[in-house]
Amino acid sequence: MSLRVAVVGAGYWGPNLVRNFGSSPDWEVVALCDLDAQRAAAVLGPRSTVDIETSLEALLARDDVDAVAVATPADTHCAIALAALEAGKHVLVEKPIASSRADAERMVARAEELGLVLMCDHTYCYTPAVQHLRALVQGGELGDILFVDSVRINLGLVRSDVDVFWDLAPHDLSILDFVLPGGLSPLEVSARGADPIGNGHSCLGYLTMPLPGGAIANVHVNWLSPTKIRHMVIGGSRRTVVWDDLNPQQRLSVYDRGVDLDLTSDGADTAEKRLVNVNYRLGDMHAPALPEREALGLMAAEFAAAITEGRAPATDGWAGLRVLSVLEAATESQRRAGAMAAVGMPLGHAGLQPQRGLVAAGAGR
Repeated sequence: MSLRVAVVGAGYWGPNLVRNFGSSPDWEVVALCDLDAQRAAAVLGPRSTVDIETSLEALLARDDVDAVAVATPADTHCAIALAALEAGKHVLVEKPIASSRADAERMVARAEELGLVLMCDHTYCYTPAVQHLRALVQGGELGDILFVDSVRINLGLVRSDVDVFWDLAPHDLSILDFVLPGGLSPLEVSARGADPIGNGHSCLGYLTMPLPGGAIANVHVNWLSPTKIRHMVIGGSRRTVVWDDLNPQQRLSVYDRGVDLDLTSDGADTAEKRLVNVNYRLGDMHAPALPEREALGLMAAEFAAAITEGRAPATDGWAGLRVLSVLEAATESQRRAGAMAAVGMPLGHAGLQPQRGLVAAGAGR
């Protein structure tokens, strides 16, 4: 039996959710909620049997809605999600999960208290390329992670409500949270942004994060580039993988190339007598074959599975909260001219660590 979902928001992203939930065997779209009924009708088309609601209160009062997918501006996410949770609905929220860490913490805590699934739609995590990238990293094929370089640049859309970090970096941060063992857990970050066109917010910037084991990650985001680039390099002690999202024929390239350091000593206890031999490893490259599937379809399936199986989804509320914590630290670092800013990584509700993969009893229908 299909789960029943209502989509809130018929703007930029809502139509994609309506289409993918509507084509999923796990879901039935029963309603689309938007303040503008004509806009919602244009999304659904003239032959649609999906109801149009203009009142969130009326939508949440319906007993034929199991879950709500929220595709509205970030500053409305918390209020809508909390209202849906209080109405007993499972909730999917677009990125970022909220406009502040405090709001995200309230959402995560309330979902856990009520035993309901709260999922963040970190869409890239459900692409075949990133799924394979996760398997490479967490399966140990790359060895120890040494560095991450990520570039996400394009021309526009220049926004006046948020800066480029809050607009573009959530994609890269959510990917790192999904791929890296243990998730995204930097203790501090440095962010430098620039606004050369006088927009009022940073239009380009660089975010740097130390990673465990002495590694480092760098994320470059930019609204002003005449060329569009979606590129990530993850370098390991054994292999390096390059992800080029704009190359459908070869999205992933795995290189058996790198630098090996042979540390030898003559037994003396002085560091000066240690010899360092640098060996350059020049091995093969291979490009794994990847299926072409729409990420939102896999996301919808994961949302349904989490509900029916009574577990946390792969990109749960905690994932959204970790990404948001880094974004807030990046904002503070920019305010301090790029100085390192501490990241308050979230603990669980009431001081407990989140139990990834599980939600409270009663999360199913």
